Amino acid sequence: MKRLCICEICSCGRHRCPHQPTALYGKPNVTCVLTEYTEKYPAYGRYNPPQSLKPKPVNHGDRGRMDGTTTFKTDFIPYVVTRRPGKQQAEYKPKPGDIDLGTTYKQDYSLYEVQPFAPSRPSERVRTTGHKMDTVPTYKEDFRQWEMCKRELKKPDLTYHPPDAKFDGHTTFQDDFLSRGLAPRESFKPSSIPKMSDTPFDGVTSNQQCYVSHPLEARWVKAPEPYKPSSQPLQDLTTNRRDYQGLPGQLPQSYKPNPGKVTSDVPFQSSTEFKERFQQWPVSLPQLHKSLQYVSPTEHMDMSTTSGSVYVQHNIQPFISAKPFNRPTKSSAPFQVCTTMRDDYQPWEVKRQAMIKKPEEMQRATGRMDHLTTFKAHFTPHELQPNVSFKPAHAPLRADAPLESGTMYSTEFTPKRISVCPASYDSLPGFVFEDSDDRGHRFYRKLPSKDMNKMAAGMAVAVVS
Repeated sequence: MKRLCICEICSCGRHRCPHQPTALYGKPNVTCVLTEYTEKYPAYGRYNPPQSLKPKPVNHGDRGRMDGTTTFKTDFIPYVVTRRPGKQQAEYKPKPGDIDLGTTYKQDYSLYEVQPFAPSRPSERVRTTGHKMDTVPTYKEDFRQWEMCKRELKKPDLTYHPPDAKFDGHTTFQDDFLSRGLAPRESFKPSSIPKMSDTPFDGVTSNQQCYVSHPLEARWVKAPEPYKPSSQPLQDLTTNRRDYQGLPGQLPQSYKPNPGKVTSDVPFQSSTEFKERFQQWPVSLPQLHKSLQYVSPTEHMDMSTTSGSVYVQHNIQPFISAKPFNRPTKSSAPFQVCTTMRDDYQPWEVKRQAMIKKPEEMQRATGRMDHLTTFKAHFTPHELQPNVSFKPAHAPLRADAPLESGTMYSTEFTPKRISVCPASYDSLPGFVFEDSDDRGHRFYRKLPSKDMNKMAAGMAVAVVS
């Protein structure tokens, strides 16, 4: 027989096996595969381990036949509905008189005679001949092929040729420079000595000259009023004191457990899984590495290098700098403030040039604007008549015929049997549990028809009893 999982037996799609994480090794059939705390938990007095509040998956059987009545059906009160009377339309009566179809456009428009437009472009003339067309272009007839010769390369030879003469090391600046000695420039900076004036300092300001002092009046001071206590007693009665009635009552009792220390006479089991399974292995001390003692060499050390032995010393004249020395920045000579611009400058009287405006070509009107347009001048007002509204009156419709409460759902509804998912039972009917794998799948084997009949008979007897 084929084994089936709960995932395959379920018909409603809400029952699945409790999938476990991927397991590397097979797990034996133990009570708990995650911890052994619940197995070795010691009881301390009246304190027990916490219990799960998850409801048990109890199957609720058929509690009776379903009644199809609803609150809408029980509370509905049918009323007599009459048909709403129809509105009689008023008879159309044409208005007397003729319609004036004249417009301002027809009155003001003048008819002109228009002639058709004659094009000024001449008609196209097609000239054809009976001769055969010669398709040879002048380029093929006049082209002459010349012999092409290869051009000579005009690029200069840029290959480097080292010089045969010995390198001198002198620059053009050293060869052409002529030392003329140091000639310090004359400084024109003025001296930092302040110039003192001979005239006495006039410290009188315009405020001191024009200020006129006015006498101030004495400031009015209000006399303080003496404190007069009230002769009426203080009314310190509040709404809380007036409305409060001291009713006898009991203090609320606290449901907080007493903070007593949980003690037990049973000795504490300090053994752990690590202490029970720990195996002590012999450990040896690490070997220390002793460094070798330094021994100085006995032979003499040769400190000469290749550069020191091969180097040939030459008598070379030291380099002389051609840069001039720094000149002093300060000078004791006074600064000459006078310049040629200050001496020769003469201020001229300058007047602002007037703005050049272009004369107006169009003269503005001097009269008053009447704001009268052709539309206002030729407009003829007509009497307006309001439109007749054809909107039906807002009145309820009444009918003498009874209300047809039948719907397509009630007429076409076909009652079907409600099937119960077999995976919702604790013990699946018609299946026998075999085993479960490491991933959490629970496999069942389907019973033959004979065993299923016996099981059904047993369940019927149990229900009757």
